[in-house]
This record gives sequence, structure tokens and C-alpha cells, in this order.
Amino acid sequence: MVPFAPPARDMSFALQTVVGLDRLAALEGRETASEELIGAVLDEAGKLCADVLAPLNDVGDREPSRLENGTVRTPRGFRDAYKTYAAGGWNGLPVEQAFGGQGLPWPLHAAVMEMVQASNLSFGLCPMLTQGAIEALLAHGSDAQRAIYLDKLLSGEWTGTMNLTEPQAGSDLAQVRTRAERKDGHYRLFGQKIFITWGDNDVADNVVHLVLARTPDAPPGVKGISLFLAPKFLVKPDGSLGERNDLRPVSLEHKLGIHASPTCVMSFGDNDGAIAYLVGEENRGLECMFTMMNNARLAVGLQGVAIAERAYQQARDYARTRVQGRAVDGKTGTIIIHPDVRRMLLTMRALTEASRALAYLAYLALDEAKHAPTAEARKAAQARVDLLTPVVKGWSTDIGNEVASLGVQIHGGMGFIEETGAAQHFRDARILPIYEGTNGIQANDLAFRKVLRDGGESARIFIDEIRIFLKQIADLPGDDIAGIGYGLAAAVGVLEKATEWLLETGKSDQYAVASASVPYLELFGLVGGGYVMAKMARAAVDGLSQRGADTAFLESKLLTARFYVEAILPKTEGLMQPITAAHRSIRAFADESF
Repeated sequence: MVPFAPPARDMSFALQTVVGLDRLAALEGRETASEELIGAVLDEAGKLCADVLAPLNDVGDREPSRLENGTVRTPRGFRDAYKTYAAGGWNGLPVEQAFGGQGLPWPLHAAVMEMVQASNLSFGLCPMLTQGAIEALLAHGSDAQRAIYLDKLLSGEWTGTMNLTEPQAGSDLAQVRTRAERKDGHYRLFGQKIFITWGDNDVADNVVHLVLARTPDAPPGVKGISLFLAPKFLVKPDGSLGERNDLRPVSLEHKLGIHASPTCVMSFGDNDGAIAYLVGEENRGLECMFTMMNNARLAVGLQGVAIAERAYQQARDYARTRVQGRAVDGKTGTIIIHPDVRRMLLTMRALTEASRALAYLAYLALDEAKHAPTAEARKAAQARVDLLTPVVKGWSTDIGNEVASLGVQIHGGMGFIEETGAAQHFRDARILPIYEGTNGIQANDLAFRKVLRDGGESARIFIDEIRIFLKQIADLPGDDIAGIGYGLAAAVGVLEKATEWLLETGKSDQYAVASASVPYLELFGLVGGGYVMAKMARAAVDGLSQRGADTAFLESKLLTARFYVEAILPKTEGLMQPITAAHRSIRAFADESF
């Protein structure tokens, strides 16, 4: 497996040109955001990921986590690596200093977590879930719960999990049966949860489970779900750990990929019931859990970017060294001279850079939703987060799979052999479009809750923003930027037409909208990706006019954006027919004919 090289410069460029350090520094509590700060944080994170986490990626794939006597044992090296990670204070990067965090910008946190996930996806799932638990407690936990649990989660001494799925209740949480009985001033949980990522481990002293369950008198459906906190070890009044709670992992799933990540079947209440504490109000658990889930959805989108980056590095380095064949122009050398290999590498690179920058744009909106100076600005930013979350999760994870598959293809037969490492990236990537809500669910969320529900207002604001940007670059010199502007203008026109079709059709035919939702999400992602690539291209043009510019780096950015517009963005034209017409055959096909 090719050693991981942290793409810190690419990340910094996206943060500076797409996010904008001036926009970050204008936010309350983010005034220290600077190029120097970002560089220092990315440099330290890169060392951790390259030197500590990445070497364990292959180890964890070959030596999966295992269950021994009711406790999960992680692969060799993981426990020490986690201690190193926790000692660096990485869990608290974006959390406000008032709560014990470092108060750094969310887009910078995104860049760091992308490195973590790229270096070792199985490892990265642990802090990802812990971050979600932190966010849930910050938003909905009581003062007492924050006092007991928050510091330990931030320090990494304890880890967090999210317990939603049950054997009979996957994405349909209305079917949740785990019950919560009131007793002695708290609750006791009885039930089973499946697919619980890092549901148990030996890297931290305690595991804090956030669990969806029903009280005995709860109304049916999602309106009767409550959220509970159940620690692996009970916590004494002085903060020390007490006896083991009545919860345990009963088995680990044997998976296609992410082998080192322990995916647990968790049993609650085999004896007297797992002691648990209500988070928020009874029967409003789904609202609380969505704080954690939406955090995780953006984070999973970053995992798609991360696995794409790792697969690209692997394929690029192989193409630079593998000698095979003669090029059409008669040249001999490594396979990087062949046009089709170059096409695949550029596709991998362009999709990775576009999905990365779009994710960072969503994290900028997340920061603005929390720290913008006015309530109106915070509301507008939250609408942008809501709009982009399903796009980042869905589009980026599809990209992770596409890029990892291209990586195997570039390796040829060697890619199908485990020793090269390309196959692991492909296997690890496959879960990403499935968990935290399948990408079909993300597409329905985008179409129904984010476009139809507000009458298309948020989507139109995004489209208008792109059109304003196009006017700003219209007079810039050079054929490259002119071509990029032309291609983006055509694509945003397609997105506008598709959005208006969705709004009109949604008035009378929701089946048609549901049938169109996946290609619509793809269209949205492609156009959003084109927008951020064009922003980076503009910055490259501006930079090339400066004395002492890094010409090679900036020209590569400009050419990557041009390739995106020439080879990838035109797919938008072909998506109108699946969006507007395919619902007819989807609806007409009889169930028994499948």
C-alpha cells in the first residue's frame, strides 16, 4: 500500500479560496482564523495521520476487531494510536472554549477529519461518532449531563456511539421497540440495537451510548421516540467509574470492508435493565438525535472525499511506476503516458477536489449558522447547511465509490489483488452510500424537505449565488476561465430547470418527485462541484498574475477545473430526462415483473 501523503496544500487552497479566511475571521469567536493558524494545524494533523494512523490501515484490514469475553479488542496498534490522537486534543477542535474545546473553525475541523478518515477510515469512525455525541449533548443535554460527560468526551478518555437501528427497524425509526422504563429517578433500557459503530472498544475507559427508545406510555410512531444516555460503566458522583452497566456487545458483524471498526450488535437490559438518563424531553428524541445524525451525515460525506483522495494517491503513484505498453504517439514509459489512464486520473483528481471544496462550503455555512452576527444571517446559513447536507453526504460518497473503483481499474489485474491496497479502498468505500441514511433517503430529503418544503427558496438562493459569481468572472482574461464560465452557466441553467420542474410536479405527483430525487441530487452535486471548482480556478488565475507565484501548482488547479467542466459537468444535460421522464416507466413496471 502506498504511504499516505496528507494533501495539506490542496486543503489550504480550498479553505482560502472557497471558504474564504476573511469570512471565517468575521465570525464571532473565529477571529484568529489565519493562513498561519490553518497551516500549523494541518501540518500537525498531517504528521499524526501519516506517521501514526496510516500505517495501521492495512493492519486493521487484515486483523479485524474481535469480541472476547464481552469486550471488543481492537487490532494491534490501535489503542496506542488512539491515545496519541486523544492527547492531541483533536476531539475538541471546533467546540467552543467555554465548553472546554479549542474554538477553531468548522471548515478547519473538516480538513483535519478528512485527513484522519483518509489515513485510516476504520479508526476515524470512532472520533466521528464521538463528535456527534458531543454535539448532541451541547444542543440537548442538561447541565448535569454536560458536567459529567462532556469533558471526558472532549478529552477522548471516553468515546460516543449512536444507537438507532434494530433488526426490524432500519431507516424506519417509527418501528423502534427498545423500551425505557422509569425507575428510581432514571430509566432502564431493554432491547437490542444492530450495526452500532464502535459500540464497544478497548481504546477508551468508557463508552457513552446515545440510544433511541420508547417509554411505556409513549404515542406510536416517531412521535413516541425518546433519546437516552447509557454509559458502559456507571459514573459515580465524583466522576470516577463505577460498576458495569447492563449493556453489552453480543456479536460483531463480519463486513465487506472497514474491518477494524467494530460494528456491534448491542444488547440492553439482559438482567435488570441498562441504567439510562433522558436527553432532552420525552417523545422528542428524534429531534435530538437528528443533531447527531446531521453532524454524522456531513462527516460521512467527508469520508467519501477522504477515500477518494487515498485511492487517487494510490493510483497516481502506481501509474508513475508501472511500465506497460506503448502510447499512441509512439512514446514508451510508465502507464501515465496513456490517454485513458490520464483521463481516469484526472477524473479521480477533479471529483476529489470538487467534493472536498463543496463539503468545506457546507462546513462554512455550519460555522455561520452558529456564529454569524445577526439572527437573520444565522437563519440563512442554517438553511444553506440544511440544503447542502444531503448533497454532501450523497454525492461525495458516490464519488468515493467511483474514484476507488477507478483506482482499481488503473492498477489493472494488480488492483484486484489485495497486496496492492487498491482493493481495500474499494471495499471500505462501499458502506459510505449506505449508512447514516442511504443515498436514496438523502435524495428524498433534498427533494421533499429541502426544496419542496420551502418552495425552492434555498435552492434558488444557491443558484442566484452561482449566477452572481459567473458575472464576476465574465471579463477575466484567458480561454481556460472563459470555458469554465461557459460550461458552468449551462449547467446551472439545467439545475434551475430541474428545480422548477420539481416544484411544479410536487404539487400533484409526489411519486414522480421521489423517482427523480436521486438524479436530481446528482445534478445538484455536479453543479455545486462546478461552482467551487470555478472559484478555485478564479483564484488560480489571480495567483498566476502575481510575482513569485507557484506556477505549476496554480496551473494544475486551473487545468483540473477545466477538465471538470469539459469531462464531468456536461453530464448535467443528460440528467434532465431521468429527472422529468423516468418516473413513467418506474411507476408502470409491475411488481411481479421484476
